Amino acid sequence: MATIPITKRGAEKLKTELHQLKTVERPAVINAIAEARAQGDLSENAEYEAAKDRQGFVEGRIAEIEGKLSTAQVIDPSSLDAGGKVVFGSTVDLEDEDSGQSVTYQIVGEDEADLKLGLINISSPIARALIGKEEGDVAEVQAPGGVRHYEIVAVRYE
Repeated sequence: MATIPITKRGAEKLKTELHQLKTVERPAVINAIAEARAQGDLSENAEYEAAKDRQGFVEGRIAEIEGKLSTAQVIDPSSLDAGGKVVFGSTVDLEDEDSGQSVTYQIVGEDEADLKLGLINISSPIARALIGKEEGDVAEVQAPGGVRHYEIVAVRYE
């Protein structure tokens, strides 16, 4: 089975969600099912159906997170020494060569990606174009609006 890369922060976030699901959500759903059963006829009991649906979601999410954590390769960006190259977990300062606009991205795993926070998925076009490049290099990115050129201003491991 292939391992999936995830940053230390991303793994902690998944572990926190898993703990919440197991200690809060699961018992609450079990309670809701017990209360709905106590009301009698289950064939026309909307609360029972809703609780069973919620239970299916919670159990599915628990299984999904446990599966991801079992195949995860946790990478701590602060312990990386990639010799200035852009790698998974690195934070990259870029400058758009056309507009001069500066942006900063950290390359993270699929579950952690959030463009609003500057966290981009390792399999995104821009991340793929940046991997292996160094400070001063220009990355050519095939964007929906056409080809964009970004100069790598700085590479950090934090």
